[in-house]
Amino acid sequence: MTRLALVTGGMGGLGEAICIKLAALGYQVVTTYSPGNTKVDEWLKLMKESGYDFHAYPCDVSDYESAQKCVAQIEKEMGPVDVLVNNAGITRDMTFKRMDKPNWDAVIGTNLDSVFNMTKPVCDGMVERGWGRIINISSVNGQKGAFGQTNYSAAKAGMHGFTKALALEVARKAVTVNTISPGYIGTKMVTAIPQDVLDTKIVPQIPMGRLGKPEEVAGLVAYLASDEAAFVTGANIAINGGQHMS
Repeated sequence: MTRLALVTGGMGGLGEAICIKLAALGYQVVTTYSPGNTKVDEWLKLMKESGYDFHAYPCDVSDYESAQKCVAQIEKEMGPVDVLVNNAGITRDMTFKRMDKPNWDAVIGTNLDSVFNMTKPVCDGMVERGWGRIINISSVNGQKGAFGQTNYSAAKAGMHGFTKALALEVARKAVTVNTISPGYIGTKMVTAIPQDVLDTKIVPQIPMGRLGKPEEVAGLVAYLASDEAAFVTGANIAINGGQHMS
């Protein structure tokens, strides 16, 4: 039986690595993309040329109705969702003194509200079928905080509170809910940071002395999505090179 994995924000650096890893392991992979994204066809073509036949659906993950319609269409056309990876995320960094409501709402909506919006339409089906995996991609900054990221840190911390509570509710039905908290991974979001800041302020804080690789996070996602991870639930697994240990 081929299981269906839905990865939100799957066209970014980390999301793409997750999609590729799950596809390589035999999952049918579907991703969402923001309405108005003009690079979807180009990305799908590139992935297909690389041997990955992905499907992509437009969805504003911060909007409940958009998420409901998206999942309904996916399940009608592709079948029930067995694995949900809540990966979509944005940053709007600034000090709290400068933080305004629109930039607070944008980050909370995309990074935290989306977890509810996307999980709600798939969770009951997982429970009814007696198998499911929900994997929430948080951040080291949800654990330790970060200067200029009150919105982002709050959203990412909230994701794990959601994980723990839902994990308790669905554990007896063989549905697991877990959080992954990556540190600084070599994606476009991180490599866009000025090189001198990376070299002098970020990498020196990482005991391993380097940025993480998207493939390393994807490997952890793949494990949590597997049958072998059936006894892991409600966990927050750090993958940060030793930068923060809790």
